[in-house]
Amino acid sequence: QVQLVESGGGLVRPGGSLRLSCVASGSWFNILGWYRQAPGKQRELVAEITSSGSTNYADSVKGRFTISRDNAKNTMVYLQMNSLKPEDTAVYYCHAARLIGGSYNFWGQGTQVTVSS
Repeated sequence: QVQLVESGGGLVRPGGSLRLSCVASGSWFNILGWYRQAPGKQRELVAEITSSGSTNYADSVKGRFTISRDNAKNTMVYLQMNSLKPEDTAVYYCHAARLIGGSYNFWGQGTQVTVSS
């Protein structure tokens, strides 16, 4: 059974930092990533990383956020968020994709990130 469990959200002041973590268990995943959804907006890709370490970032977070993964035990994916802005406020969702034998997508329950003074 696939499970994605996020942690690390919270309230932070503008210019601050947070680190999100996600434990992805129950399968092997080709792509791991983070999406976010702000109130009244569509869910959008923040960053993703492939099993070989290739990364992709939304333009709005390039240079401020860093995604990484650790396949040593359970698969872990992290999102280091620096220089946070109020517009980064959203629910952040961990995403995993398995592309073997079809295309399968899995989601975590989400963690709230609020950037406010």
